[in-house]
Amino acid sequence: MKISRNKFVTVSYVLRLKGFEGEIVEETPEEKPLEFIFGTGRMLQMFEEKLEGLKSGDNFSFKLTAEEAYGDVNPEAKVEIPKNIFEVDGKIDEELIKVGNMVPMQDAQGNRLNGIVLDVNDENLTMDFNHPLAGDDLYFAGSVKEVREASESEMMAAVGGGGCGSGCGCGSGSGEEVGCESGSCGSDGSGSGGCGC
Repeated sequence: MKISRNKFVTVSYVLRLKGFEGEIVEETPEEKPLEFIFGTGRMLQMFEEKLEGLKSGDNFSFKLTAEEAYGDVNPEAKVEIPKNIFEVDGKIDEELIKVGNMVPMQDAQGNRLNGIVLDVNDENLTMDFNHPLAGDDLYFAGSVKEVREASESEMMAAVGGGGCGSGCGCGSGSGEEVGCESGSCGSDGSGSGGCGC
């Protein structure tokens, strides 16, 4: 069976930056592969396009340019936010808003985002809402473990949502939460990692 729309797909891979021998930023090993339903909008579009038509046992190796992955770094995604929006019962959790922390947020339209704290002063925080892999070309190498028909319950979970599904770094065990295309994965309740939501 070949990878096509609505098929349940299992892959393991290594994701690197700066070439196929470059720095490893994510790895989905054999014992904890990425599982997803193809074509449900949870993965990077070009990631899926590169896998389409492969079958169980096939190996793959491909590059996604920054434009095909998470786009270029947007300077306007670095914003200053009043510190008091983090108040709960009149107190601010100083551990949450430390420089370097990734903080889950929500925009005015209800979209979830992750922001990295760049700077904190008495009144404001500076946060970066660019995807951590924005501006980077991504190099994938791996293999297809399984391709099968998705069950009705798997389709409902994939389309109906509940959380974010997968995202480069989300729940992959790489130690780096990277987030979804459209916002935040945070700590993904699915237990599987993978590139894109």
